[in-house]
Amino acid sequence: MSKGLRAYIFVSIAAFVAAAVWTGCGVKSPPIPLQYASPQRILDLHAVSEKHSIRLTWGRPVTYTGGATMRDLGSFLIMRASRQSPYQEVGRVEVTDQSRFQQQREFTYLDRGAVLGQGYSYEVISMTTGGNKSLPSNEVTIVRSIPPPPPNPENFVVPTPAPLP
Repeated sequence: MSKGLRAYIFVSIAAFVAAAVWTGCGVKSPPIPLQYASPQRILDLHAVSEKHSIRLTWGRPVTYTGGATMRDLGSFLIMRASRQSPYQEVGRVEVTDQSRFQQQREFTYLDRGAVLGQGYSYEVISMTTGGNKSLPSNEVTIVRSIPPPPPNPENFVVPTPAPLP
């Protein structure tokens, strides 16, 4: 290899490295202040009593409190209180779809530790992969009871239409 060709390759590599260092990798944006880097508060928490548990459902927060789109949702903390005790963490739901094209829109948690006949209040807290927490969700209060059975086909009566006038 000639001296000129080696010099050309050296200069080309040096220019490439300098450009890579100068531009960095990926999209750059200004840092988000900590108070705006927490997930938006969940406002659609619902609770339903089931045969063996209480089912909680809520929607996925998609923005930070500052309004930017959130891409690092990590988990949800499930908080429960009763008349005898303040809010305590009773469960955690991990989010594992950060890199998927289609992400989960609704999440569910079954509280199998709820006692029949007892009243409970629930809140959910969102958390980023970096540990930033949202404010607690809307509070839902429910008494665990056994839901009524579905209609039995043997004694179900189809309504008869009313006679026309």
